[in-house]
Amino acid sequence: MDFNTFIKRVFTARTPWTYLYLACIPFVNWGFDKIQTVPLPTGGDWHPLTVVTGLTLVVRDFAQREVGHYIFLFLGIGLVLSYMTSDPTVAFASTCAFLISELIDWALFTFLKIPLSRRVFISTAISAPIDAAVFLAIASQSIPGIFNPWSFAAAIVSRFVACLIIFVLMRQREKQEAKTA
Repeated sequence: MDFNTFIKRVFTARTPWTYLYLACIPFVNWGFDKIQTVPLPTGGDWHPLTVVTGLTLVVRDFAQREVGHYIFLFLGIGLVLSYMTSDPTVAFASTCAFLISELIDWALFTFLKIPLSRRVFISTAISAPIDAAVFLAIASQSIPGIFNPWSFAAAIVSRFVACLIIFVLMRQREKQEAKTA
């Protein structure tokens, strides 16, 4: 997609997933900064926003379909907004985690030519654990106790639950489209 096509698409509101992705980035970071964690019975803490982070990873996949390689521009804008609204350590943790997982997703979406539902599932399977580990390790500098095996597991499970719901819905849609084609 060339830059003129990109500008037309973005400014004619044919990119709802991209706008949602852009909104999710600062919202998630603000939430990690402002919303309290939930203590786990086995020790450590779980943050409710990890579910939204899982959805954000899936929304990003749809946004990348809309704007292609320009997804990095929206990631950058979202991260700048995060630095303006969140604790700098949380914003930095998010920047590192999103950048790594975005590069993984970009590579998968660019080079794999398989149905979208499988690309979303594979990209989440690879990027979710890495994203969670990077974010929790860095964010633990300002959110004490958040990086432990139970929190890490809870973060990954939350991301996969979000992904699994989207995956099932997408597979049903793909099957329906295949029947009508």
